[in-house]
Formats: sequence, C-alpha cells, structure tokens
Amino acid sequence: MPKVCQLFSGSTGNSIFMSDGQTKLLVDAGVSAKRIEQALSAIGEDAGELSAIFVTHEHSDHIKGVRVLAARYGLPVYADRNVLGSMMESGAVTDKIHAAPVYDNMQIGGIEIVPFENSHDSVACLGYRVNMCGDRSIAVCTDTGYITDEARRAITGSDLVFLESNHEVTMVQTGPYPFYLKRRILSRRGHLSNEACSEFATELLASGTTRIVLAHLSRENNHPDIARQTTLSALTAAGFTEERDFRLRVSAPENEERPIVL
Repeated sequence: MPKVCQLFSGSTGNSIFMSDGQTKLLVDAGVSAKRIEQALSAIGEDAGELSAIFVTHEHSDHIKGVRVLAARYGLPVYADRNVLGSMMESGAVTDKIHAAPVYDNMQIGGIEIVPFENSHDSVACLGYRVNMCGDRSIAVCTDTGYITDEARRAITGSDLVFLESNHEVTMVQTGPYPFYLKRRILSRRGHLSNEACSEFATELLASGTTRIVLAHLSRENNHPDIARQTTLSALTAAGFTEERDFRLRVSAPENEERPIVL
C-alpha cells in the first residue's frame, strides 16, 4: 500500500519519503542526514531500507544531506545530468557515490519515476511523478516560477500532488527583501505564488486528483492559513467540496503528521 510523507518543507530544507511497501525513496535530502534519519524513525521507517534518492535541483535546501546519506547506506542518487555536475563540483556527491542521470519512465523496484521540467533559477530543476502499485500516483512540483507545459502533462491525473504555494505576492512586494530578491521570487524562474498554485489545483481536481499538499511555503512571505485559504477558496468556487471531493494539507517545515496512505 503506497505511503508518503513530507519530512521537511521550505527554505530551511526539503525531503519527501515515498514507499510502495517494498521500494522506498526520498525526493531530496535538504537537511542533515541525522535529521532525516530521525524523521524517518518518527514515522516507523529506517533509513537503511531506502532504495534511492532523487534530487530536484542543486540548491542547498534540497541536497544538504545527500552525500552523507548516500555514502552511509550505499544509495544511488539520481538527478538531471547538469545538476549532478554541479553537485560533483560542490562536493555534494563524490566519485564514491553512484550518481546517475534520471531518465524517462525509469524503474526502481516496482515504482516508475517520470521526471518533468520545472522553471527555476538553478542549472536545471525537475519535478517527479511517481507511479506505484494499484494505479496510484504521486507528483512533486515545487521550485518553479510557473507550471510548465511538461509539468502539466506529467502531473495531470495524479492521485496526490505536492504543489508549491510559496508566497503571497503582496507580502513579497511590501516586505523587507531587497529588490533583486523580490524580482527573483516573483519571476518565471522563481517560486509559485498562492494564487498560481490555487489555479493549477483547480485544474488538478478536474483531472481526478483527490489530495493536494501545499509545500515549500516561505516563512517570510506567506502564512499557512493564507496559503490554505487561497487554494480552498478557489476549489470551492469551482464547485468542489472538501472531504467529499478532495483533501487539502499544508506541509509544516518539519513533519508533524502521520504519513498519507493511498
């Protein structure tokens, strides 16, 4: 039975655990290996049973624990070829770690991984759709300035989507960040706003998605209640009813809930 849990979320670190009961994966490892081990233990999982780590991009809040975890447990690391090159240069992976480019429709155990391109100010940035047993599918779409055509095609119809709801535009515009940083966040290579998230969430529910987890919220330019209400209002206005048609969660910076079982 598929099981998934966002262990960490946001600018301080990101990591999502997924399992079909046998094959166990991490998407990103953006905090220390020790903290990931502890977070896995808290949900009844053992880091020693992981099968692989999939990396979205090379920013530190997504790769901080990769090298130690991969070396400690002999885990393969998969990412875009250019991201791996950047990680090799920075020492985030070494030649002692099996690091290989991700490719379309690759199989890890009984799980199929479908990468898709996001738009972010990194050397490359991927999201992932993960297809599991029983026709269950989970998608991770964060760190993107807008929903790319490739992301839309890949994600549509997923049962559960981790979807970026990074910021409230007015909070960025009126906040204390310097102009260059505001421009970065609001650009098409920045992060997805609450409003953009809510618009795509409406599309997703129309395609059959039943669970959405709002992820990668900014601590400075957002608030969980604002993010949730923005998406909830859009879904309600579109004619969907919470708990009947969908379930909506907001990821905490560090997991506070039980895993989602599909």
